[in-house]
Amino acid sequence: MHTPFTIGITGGSGSGKTTFIRQIRSVFSEDQVCIVSQDDYYRPRAEQAADENGVFNFDLPDSLFRDEFFRDVEKLRQWQTVTREEYTFNNQEAEPDMHVFRPAPILILEGIFVFHYPEIRNLLDLRVFLHAKEDLKVIRRIKRDREERNYPLEDVLYRYVNHVSPAFDRYIKPYEDEADIVVNNNRRFDVGFEVLRGFMEKKLEEFGADIK
Repeated sequence: MHTPFTIGITGGSGSGKTTFIRQIRSVFSEDQVCIVSQDDYYRPRAEQAADENGVFNFDLPDSLFRDEFFRDVEKLRQWQTVTREEYTFNNQEAEPDMHVFRPAPILILEGIFVFHYPEIRNLLDLRVFLHAKEDLKVIRRIKRDREERNYPLEDVLYRYVNHVSPAFDRYIKPYEDEADIVVNNNRRFDVGFEVLRGFMEKKLEEFGADIK
């Protein structure tokens, strides 16, 4: 049996990765595509490094259970099912779901460090980078963290300036030139998405899978 065709999708915070992934899910079935997000591999707050002001930094490569992420990716590439508890972004009132990742002909790995981790980067058959202007990313980040996670505005801005932006420059941006597809998401990602969709459909045809 062939190894799943593995796609990495990355981009800075607020570049639209979650919305892009949601669009993929709306087009392809779970029998065709398995999607794993690095968000579900964050270490708990108590294990995160704190900056000089004592604020936990979730934008460092060590903020994730890196070995566990790699282990689960390897299992999926060997056609093994993986279970993982949902990460609830330190929301103590949220009841986490249990994710069940079932192997599929196409495996998508999404997250800010999928290109930075060499053990993951070397597994990728296709690299997709979502690009957006800095001011748009800030606005999207504020909107998400305020509305979805109920974070104070001051906290959101502090983390963006001191953690998110430096991490993007150091761990994410340098890999943009290595991407096979760069999706411009300043307004809409329709064109870039259709390019990726066509490529994925072709791969599924090669694998003999049904196209939705």
